[in-house]
Amino acid sequence: MKLNLQKPLVIFDLETTGLDIVKDRIIQISYIKVLPNGQEVRGNEIINPEKPIPQEVVQLTGISNDDVKDKPTFKQIAAKICDVFTGADIAGFNSNHFDVPLLAEEFLRAGIDFDFAKCRLIDAQTIFHKMERRNLAAAYKFYCGRKMEDDFEAHRADQDTEATYRVLMGELDCYTREHQEALGEDPEGRVLENDMQVLADFSKVNDNVDFAGRIIWAEVNGKRTEVFNFGKHKGIPVADVLRNDPGYYSWILGGDFTYNTKQALTRIKLREAKMA
Repeated sequence: MKLNLQKPLVIFDLETTGLDIVKDRIIQISYIKVLPNGQEVRGNEIINPEKPIPQEVVQLTGISNDDVKDKPTFKQIAAKICDVFTGADIAGFNSNHFDVPLLAEEFLRAGIDFDFAKCRLIDAQTIFHKMERRNLAAAYKFYCGRKMEDDFEAHRADQDTEATYRVLMGELDCYTREHQEALGEDPEGRVLENDMQVLADFSKVNDNVDFAGRIIWAEVNGKRTEVFNFGKHKGIPVADVLRNDPGYYSWILGGDFTYNTKQALTRIKLREAKMA
């Protein structure tokens, strides 16, 4: 099935030094950029994380400290990666929970204010879990009819990116009304439209303002607004806290929060200042 695209779609995957979005760094980024005309552009970068790669990560990915020592840092290729992602929707496997937030942190550390809010974020894992509830290897077996280990080398971003692309295409093939009816299934609730907005909406599992979920959207007095989702001001509109407890802003900026959380809070602060 050909993707129904109105703008480019970037399917990507990261390998990293660990799973901490604040402290860990990218060691490999791979992507497939699919253009509306069907053209596919692939890219794969090994990155120097400027910190030691733990041995368990070396064993998992096959990427060693020697492999990355002469490679560019993320900051050195950030502008190139930004160009790839700009103007595109973004897809991955578990990307809304990990890859996108960590990429956002790397962009901010490199001095690039990439606005992910302008992208539709499509997570093939979320689609899979909502429909079938398993992992990438099982998704590949289920949607592509083959064992992932027969086609790919495990735990490499370029390999996982290819698999994710095929899984996404397989999901769209599987959840057409025609296919579900041919299987004898009731298509109600099991049809996915080949539309990036529909897939992005289906991939969404929360209503976060920032990727870490420290600030969320909520209904307050009949109005949808940003509220804090932690600490002593949990459930209180961010604008009210900034006005009544201005020191809280400084505390967050100086604290161990993600750059993305600080960025989201700063944008709200600047917006409220303009409205004052």
